[in-house]
Amino acid sequence: MGQNENGAAAMATQIRRDVIRMISSVGSGHPGGALGAADILAALYSGGMRVKDANGKGRDRLVLSNGHICAAWYSALSLSGCIDRTELNGFRRLGSRLQGHPSRKHMKEWVETSTGPLGQGASVAHGIALGLRMNGSDAKVFTLVGDGEMQEGIVWEALMTAPQYKLGNVVLFVLWNGLQIDGTVENIKNLEPIADRLRAFGWDTIEIDGHDQKAIKSVLDRPRNATGKPTAVVARTIMSKGVSFMENDRKWHGTCPNKEQAEKALSELGAAGSFTDYPAVGGSK
Repeated sequence: MGQNENGAAAMATQIRRDVIRMISSVGSGHPGGALGAADILAALYSGGMRVKDANGKGRDRLVLSNGHICAAWYSALSLSGCIDRTELNGFRRLGSRLQGHPSRKHMKEWVETSTGPLGQGASVAHGIALGLRMNGSDAKVFTLVGDGEMQEGIVWEALMTAPQYKLGNVVLFVLWNGLQIDGTVENIKNLEPIADRLRAFGWDTIEIDGHDQKAIKSVLDRPRNATGKPTAVVARTIMSKGVSFMENDRKWHGTCPNKEQAEKALSELGAAGSFTDYPAVGGSK
């Protein structure tokens, strides 16, 4: 990997450590999808998107439609200097800005829209993209959606809208791990071949390994184009990536690791010492 990819890979590992610490510390959260999305969020926040100048029109936007995986996003925001690392201690606690789903009321400088009810993020992202284009901005709008979320009808209405208005400033990451809370995507409401469906709706569609930094970077390095096709990225990921006993097990969609499990997870992620040696926001020693 090149230097940028190595930096993003290191950030992804730290995001995974933070996710385990944050969720285990408060005893509540959704680790599976958060761990699986760490590589993409790391790539975005280690140079793949313009994140500084929160109020500037040139800043790229991120809409986390599957808001329950926000522990990973909060970690990425802290590691990129957008928020203070100490804020991670307040995850899912009363009075904290870092709620269990992103809240624009609490953190409007980075949260474009409050998310929680699945299916709505893509539509909101397209509205933001239209507004940016009207204002003469070349900023991109990155949107993350889950594969189970793609079963929502409102998502497909949005997928018709972006090509209609030639929203080339939209990049949609479909986080495809094949699992949702009730089982496999295939058994509940099969969406394959998802890439062909997206292409049929008019999207410039790419399939990648969502844990391969070089592949993610190749998407993020594409030229800015506010008049062409929107981009859809089917990112094949693994639920709970990086923690062997949690990987590919749908129970970790919303199950919190206990203290012993958290210590084991952190050990696998290269964190020296025990879980109790680290505060919720600590870096690796």
